[in-house]
Amino acid sequence: MKAIAINRYGGPDVVEYTELPDPKVGPDSVLVRTRAVGVNPVDWKIREGHLDGILDVCFPLIMGFDLAGVVQAVGGAVTEFRPGDEVIGYVRKDVIGYGTYAELVAAPVRTLARKPAALGWAEAGGLPTAGLTAQQALVNALRLRRGESVLIHAAAGGVGSLAVQIATALGARVIGTAGPHNHTYLRGLGAEPVEYGQGLAERVRALAPDGVDAVLDLVGGDALDVSTALVKDPARIASSVDYRVTGLGGHYIWTRPDPDDLAAVARLADDGLLTVPVASTFPLGQAASAQALNAEGRTRGKIVLLVD
Repeated sequence: MKAIAINRYGGPDVVEYTELPDPKVGPDSVLVRTRAVGVNPVDWKIREGHLDGILDVCFPLIMGFDLAGVVQAVGGAVTEFRPGDEVIGYVRKDVIGYGTYAELVAAPVRTLARKPAALGWAEAGGLPTAGLTAQQALVNALRLRRGESVLIHAAAGGVGSLAVQIATALGARVIGTAGPHNHTYLRGLGAEPVEYGQGLAERVRALAPDGVDAVLDLVGGDALDVSTALVKDPARIASSVDYRVTGLGGHYIWTRPDPDDLAAVARLADDGLLTVPVASTFPLGQAASAQALNAEGRTRGKIVLLVD
């Protein structure tokens, strides 16, 4: 099969479009022919070795966690899926090496859900990591409820765009930080936009004088620091990027494979409550360029690799 792999840590120059053996399919796994793969910051951070202290890896390392595709074969113990089923997955395994930037992926059933019929392949491929991160932060950690308010930092990004929609579907009031060029976009998703940077606390207070009920931090650093002055209870801050949140009494989000959470996000899409904005698509062989664009951190929505 064709795959995108690395044989050592490094920059975009270590990325290879290569031939590798087809994956073995275990008893509780299915073989998926990939149609689309979401590109996420964790992909290039792994490539550069930033997570070597916490993740076991093996080389050659096929990158990627997201996928959307079609089941080709099932393991002997699998009852959840059968060949021909269209699925999405957040395929993060205990050892990082057999990822989703490939034509074929052996995916444990615990990492999969059925593809939303309402989404095309590119949108479905961009959904799993971002959608799960938002779902597990807003619903599982923050327990956001109807009528509450939430401040989402970097609300126009890949995770932020989905988090705004999930929070809106929950019946919450959403205030989202973004650059001025993204404010109209955020209004279209259902958020009240505010510009990030100096004076953010005052701008948020102008909209919510008593502060907000919850905060989802997707930036870290100063964004997390200012959040403590805006949230009514620091225990209702969640961050997917800054470990310091735990010292404040909040929640650090490390996205977990969970078929029920993934299915819940998929249902929102099928119910017309969630779309996946796709900023750019690249063919699989141009994964290095896609990662470089993702690393710039200025993309509105998702970057997706398409697999023939």
